[in-house]
Amino acid sequence: MNTRSLLRATACAILGLHGASAYALDPLSYANYDQVKTRALHLDLKADFTKKTLAGHAELTLDWLDQNARRLDLDTRELRISKIEALDARGRWTPVKYSLDKFDAEKGQALHIDLPQQAPKVRIHYRTAPTASALQWLTPAQTLSGKRPFMFSQSQSINARSWAPVQDTPSVRFTYTARIQAPEGLRVVMSADNDPKATGKGGWTFTMPQPIPSYLLAIGIGELEARTLGGRTGVYAEPKRIEAAAYELADTEKMVAAAESLYGPYRWGRYDMLVLPPSFPIGGMENPRLTFLTPTMIAGDRSLVDLIAHELAHSWSGNLVTNASWKHWWLNEGFTTYVTTRILEVLYGEEVATMNLQLEQEEAIESLKEIAPEKQALLTRDLDTGSSTYTDEGLAYPKGAWLLRTLEQRAGRAVFDPFLRGWFDGHAFQSVTTEQFVAYLRTNLLAKYPQVMSEAELDEWLHGPGIPASAQYAKSQRLVALDASTAAWLKGELPTSKLDTKNWTALEWMKFLNDIDNKADAARLKELDAAFGLAKTGNDEVAFRFYRAAVHAGYREVRPQMQAFLLRVGRQKFVVPLYAALRANPEDRAFAESVYKSARERYHPETQGSVDKQMVKQ
Repeated sequence: MNTRSLLRATACAILGLHGASAYALDPLSYANYDQVKTRALHLDLKADFTKKTLAGHAELTLDWLDQNARRLDLDTRELRISKIEALDARGRWTPVKYSLDKFDAEKGQALHIDLPQQAPKVRIHYRTAPTASALQWLTPAQTLSGKRPFMFSQSQSINARSWAPVQDTPSVRFTYTARIQAPEGLRVVMSADNDPKATGKGGWTFTMPQPIPSYLLAIGIGELEARTLGGRTGVYAEPKRIEAAAYELADTEKMVAAAESLYGPYRWGRYDMLVLPPSFPIGGMENPRLTFLTPTMIAGDRSLVDLIAHELAHSWSGNLVTNASWKHWWLNEGFTTYVTTRILEVLYGEEVATMNLQLEQEEAIESLKEIAPEKQALLTRDLDTGSSTYTDEGLAYPKGAWLLRTLEQRAGRAVFDPFLRGWFDGHAFQSVTTEQFVAYLRTNLLAKYPQVMSEAELDEWLHGPGIPASAQYAKSQRLVALDASTAAWLKGELPTSKLDTKNWTALEWMKFLNDIDNKADAARLKELDAAFGLAKTGNDEVAFRFYRAAVHAGYREVRPQMQAFLLRVGRQKFVVPLYAALRANPEDRAFAESVYKSARERYHPETQGSVDKQMVKQ
């Protein structure tokens, strides 16, 4: 925690303030953005795949808030800085003094730039490290064609500092431009305006006219093709994947229109997507104008497009209205998860949306078994002093959405929908805290309709563990019918051959496999596999759940398929639980370690770190 944040937090503690009211400077950033803020960023970088580096300069346009300030503090991680210049009153670039603090494993290094006067711009010449935490450099062998290398970024939550010296906090928003040089034959795309007709001659150039926080800085470089999906939507992917990606994402234009019908105009120009190689560690990343996607969402039947709805929903909740620090993460993800369900309902009907929601809620309840009670709140009462005070990131998605759904159910959509759109409109391109949302909620909803939620219940939702007893659970009639079949099958009353699965959706398969996990033995899973080919399914959400159940049941005949899955897929949601399940059984440990030894180099550093922790557990 930096000194300013410590002083602020101490003062708040003395005054008896808690939670969002104690919010001052982001404790995960070294930046002095209370004194000076970045208004615009320009990047001029060259990608070197041999050295696995980006090298060039970053130019920051500054707004000085404190007339006495003469120092700019930035966030960095493993950046090799060669020179820093400032623009003087005569328009000349002159060298200035700078220093780097001691390296911190979580936060990197503070970069202090001392200025003789308040410069309107500074220019930092630097090179990234081959181990930059935001960047993954793939060899040709790790791509579909096997011909050319690939690189992509993942800046969230505090990794932008490893490839650009910035004020790396969601409290600071800036516009940006860039010129990126890359080897011939490779296309560069960024979270900005991407021109599918660009050739890259003289460098690939980009403009992001809307102000964004640093975690939404994104870049991808590889052998890419583009396909237009609609008037303002398109997709980029490796040549061998582009047709499958375009087919899977065909409804994207309709999704944008559906979201607009609920929450107002899409404010980011185009909505394009980049389907990345399998090592991408998460499902999707809502980089504005260019969502990054895992290839695991390509099932061939558009059954996993809820992921697209989620990333699109971030165009309102997260990208447009952003959590001011990561302690308030639920304002990004809880809101987005709620909006996702509403988009799905508009496009695919109430039953599909309800099935999706019920599965989401059931998996949330199941996850509570693994989360310490003090981490189950949407917002802890602790001062915002760092990541140790934050709640469980995964639970913030369904629990935050559940709170908003509760408000919607009680107030009615005629009241709640304008309320939520007003939140987005009134806080557009701003960074916000939970306290600000609660103030808005009290003024614009609870003051008019106090019966919707009491202060005590609101406090329970925000600060209490688990899901409040007052919560209403989603119930899909199709999933109710499925429950009866599942129960009968588990009891042996319904033979596998009589399971009527011909009209099951992917969601029904996912729920079925969730519900038989740790209940069905190896023989029953073998029957399922023989009847329905689950170990070879092209739907990775279904495959993951089947493999997890197989590990728990000791059904080891699927090890070859599971090994192929773990070698092919790098998404943490799938690989981390599978390795954990394998490590939990002494008879599976050697297999897990053998597979991981081969697979590790294919995974993103973030995934490697997560699995490494599983591998040392006893």
